[in-house]
Amino acid sequence: MSNSKVVVVTGVSSGIGRVTAEKFTRLGCLVFGTVRNTAKAQSIPGVVLIEMDIRDEASVQHGIQTIIDQAGRIDVLVNSAGVTLLGSTEETSIAEAQSLFDTNVFGILRTTQAVLPHMRAQRSGRIVNISSVLGFLPAPYMGLYSASKHAVEGMSETLDHEVRKFGIRVVLVEPSFTRTSLDLNAPHAASKISVYDDERDEVLRAIEKNVQGAPEPDGVAATIVDAALGAWKMRRTPKGEASLLSKLRRFMPAGPVDASLRKTFGLV
Repeated sequence: MSNSKVVVVTGVSSGIGRVTAEKFTRLGCLVFGTVRNTAKAQSIPGVVLIEMDIRDEASVQHGIQTIIDQAGRIDVLVNSAGVTLLGSTEETSIAEAQSLFDTNVFGILRTTQAVLPHMRAQRSGRIVNISSVLGFLPAPYMGLYSASKHAVEGMSETLDHEVRKFGIRVVLVEPSFTRTSLDLNAPHAASKISVYDDERDEVLRAIEKNVQGAPEPDGVAATIVDAALGAWKMRRTPKGEASLLSKLRRFMPAGPVDASLRKTFGLV
């Protein structure tokens, strides 16, 4: 195992992060998966679980140092941990928006800043940030989630320019709807404004339908592994809907893209 890639995947308790960690282990990588509470987490064969709360600076620094103490290096960081939030932009409180960004944006910033000194010292590394097609598309009633993913995209592209001279590259993976509990169990904005009720309910039903009909996380996980270990490419969209949406956004006029998006979310 001494020549194996050392991979850190955040948020391996379930969903995309868990399946991704499993795929890395099958390739012979030495995999560390982060969870908020190791006592409550389900074990993953071949994955070393590390307790880390990406919302807490001290927790992140301690977790990354623990991995360095055990493995001596980190070759790949996959920032998979994330949360979502449903509700109109007007209904979303500043506190709710701050909490969302604390995980989806500042969580990535914390883990990245903790890992970079080690990657710079070894003159190599790959950071894979899990964004979303909502990092380049709007999403009615998921405005702050979409905003957080837009922020991840801007930060990732900029960071890649800053660290490539150290042999480090940054990659974005942009999934579409995936059959996980993230959206089905998503918290809702606490405040409700009645004028949005009918349309919000339509969107929530559309999201539930799309998630239930979406592919399992395996395809996204395979894209993440390829992004981490394969030739560098700034953006990776998993095959299927995500790849199609990426092409539509680039090549189709704004009107048809807008109409298609509204239809997807159940809006007339």
